[in-house]
Amino acid sequence: MKYEPTTILSIVEQGYEKNHTGIYSAVKRDGEWIETSIDDFRQMVRDLALGLYELGVRKGDKVSLHAENSTEWLVIDQAILSVGAAVVPIYTTQPGEQIKYILENSESKVHFVSNDEVFAEIKPLIKEVESVKAIISILGSDHKKLRTFDDILELGHKKGEEDPALFEKLRNEVEPEDLATLIYTSGTTGVPKGVMLTHHNIASNALAAHEIFPFDTDDYETPKVLSYLPLAHMFERTASYIYAYVGVPPYYIEDVEDIRDDFASVKPIYLVTVPRLLEKIVTGIKVKGQEMSGLKKQLYYWAVNLAEEYDPENPPAKWKWKIADKLVYAKIRELFGGRMVGFNVGGAALSPNIARFINGIGIYCGLGYGLTETSPVLTGPPKGELRIGSSGKAITDVELKIAEDGEILARGPYIMKGYYKMPEKTDEAIDCEGWFHTGDIGHLDEDGWLFVTDRKKSLFKLSTGKYVAPQPIENALVNSGFIEQAVVVGSEHKFCGALIVPNWENMKKRFKTKGYEFPEENITENEYVIKRIEKEVEKVNADLSKWEKVKRFKLLEDQFTIEDGEITPTLKVKRNVINEKYKEQIDAIYADEDT
Repeated sequence: MKYEPTTILSIVEQGYEKNHTGIYSAVKRDGEWIETSIDDFRQMVRDLALGLYELGVRKGDKVSLHAENSTEWLVIDQAILSVGAAVVPIYTTQPGEQIKYILENSESKVHFVSNDEVFAEIKPLIKEVESVKAIISILGSDHKKLRTFDDILELGHKKGEEDPALFEKLRNEVEPEDLATLIYTSGTTGVPKGVMLTHHNIASNALAAHEIFPFDTDDYETPKVLSYLPLAHMFERTASYIYAYVGVPPYYIEDVEDIRDDFASVKPIYLVTVPRLLEKIVTGIKVKGQEMSGLKKQLYYWAVNLAEEYDPENPPAKWKWKIADKLVYAKIRELFGGRMVGFNVGGAALSPNIARFINGIGIYCGLGYGLTETSPVLTGPPKGELRIGSSGKAITDVELKIAEDGEILARGPYIMKGYYKMPEKTDEAIDCEGWFHTGDIGHLDEDGWLFVTDRKKSLFKLSTGKYVAPQPIENALVNSGFIEQAVVVGSEHKFCGALIVPNWENMKKRFKTKGYEFPEENITENEYVIKRIEKEVEKVNADLSKWEKVKRFKLLEDQFTIEDGEITPTLKVKRNVINEKYKEQIDAIYADEDT
C-alpha cells in the first residue's frame, strides 16, 4: 500500500502549515462572506470537542449533524472526530421520518441542527428517539430545550482550562481503523443503509484522490475553492479534507441560484460539482448567443461549436483556438471568476458534449467515479490526461474488474467496513474475495480507462428483448437548452418513451424571439412547445441505436424534486417513484402500442 494507515485528524493537521492565506474556510450568510482564521478554527474545534466530552460523548459514540454547509459544519465534524466519536451527516432535504430512522438506527447521542427551520422537520418526532440526550442549534434557537453552539463552545473552553491535556489525550487515542462516519445512503429503493467508513478509509482516499487534482496550490498567491454540494455527501466531504490537507480555504455559498455572483466575488481556482450545474451553465452560455446578431453571432457560435468538438487527443489548430479564445472563450472564463483551473465531476454521468465544451474553452473538466461505500473515489483522469466519456483510471491502491454480467467490481483500502447492523446486506455487497459489487455497469478499455454505462437496476428490457441504459439517453436530452429534466421509460414495451420537463425559461425566450404570446394555461399541450421538444428529441435520436430512440414523450409542467421524493438528495432519479406517480402519463405514451 502506498499510503500508511492514518487518520482524518492527521491529514487536516498537516495542512495548517501549508495554508498561506490565513483563512481556514468561509461561509456566505445574508449576502456577506464570513471568513474564519486558522487559529480561530482550531480553537473552536478544541472547545467544541471538550464541550461534547462534557455532554457525555465518548469514543465510539455517534453524533448526528443536520445542517447546511458552513465553517461550523467543519468545526463540528473535526470536534466529533477529535473525541473518537463518529459523525452521522444528514441532508437538509431529508424528511422527518427518515431522519428519525437514522437517529434511532445510529443511536446518535447528540444531534446538531443549523436552525429552527431545519429542526422543524424532526421536532414532532424527536421525543421518540431515546438515544439523543442533547440537541444543539448552530445558529441559535427559540426552543428552550435546544442548547446553542456558543454554549457548548463555552462549556468546552472552561473544561480546557481545567484540564489542558485532555484534548490532545483524546485525539491521540483515535486510531486509523476507528469508525469515522456513518453515512446513510439516500437510495433509490428501500430503507437507507448506514455505510461504515473508518478514518483510514477516508484519509487514504483523500490522499490518493489528491494525486489527480488538476491544480498545484504553489501556483497561486491566494488560492480559494468554491463549494456548493452538501457536505453530507461523501464526494464534497472528502474534497473538504483534501482542501484542508493542501491548505486551500473552501468558500461555502448561500444559494446555488447566486453561484455566478459567487464565482465573480471569490474568484475560485477549483470546484467539485455534479453534472447538472455545468449543464445549466453551458445551456445559458449557448442561449446567450441568441441575443446577438450578424457577424458577432456567427463568430460566437463558430467558437461554441469549436469547443463542442474538442478532442484532447486531437485538439484544434492553435490559430483557430487563439482567435476563439480572444473573441469568446476568455469572456466565458470570466463567468467563473477568471482564475478557474478546473472542475472535477462526480455523482452522475457527464454528457460528453459538456465535457468537450468546458475543456474546449480552456478549463479542465474531468469525470471521476465512486460511491459512498468507496470513501468515495475509485477513478479519475491522471494529471495531464483526459478521455472524453471516461471516468478515468483507478486511483492508487484500487483494483477494478468487470464481472461477467458487466457489473463494475472494486477492491482496496477505501471499501467500507459494511452496512451498520445489516450483515446480510454487507455480504451481498462485498464477496468473500473482498470485491465490492458497485451495482453499476461499465467496461475497461485496453489502457485501463473506465467507462460507466448506467446503474444495473436502471437497465430495462424492451418487449423485443433489447436492453436499454436510460441514463446516457437522459443526459443527451438534458443537454438541450429546451429540456430541463428527462426520464426514459419503456420496460416491457416495444419502444422507448420519455417524460420530459421543458426548460420553461428558455422556452419563454424563444416565444418572445418568434413574436409569439407565451400561453398561461395548458402549456404542456401547446403545439409550438411540443414541436420544439420534438426537434430536440430528434437531434438526440439521430445518434442512438434503433431500439434506443425515444419515439413518444409526455411533457410535464413541474420539475422532479427532492421534496416530492422523485429524486434523491444527490439528484439521482427514483425510477420506481416516477413510474408509480406518473403512471397515467406513461400509460398514455403506450396507449395504442399494439394497434
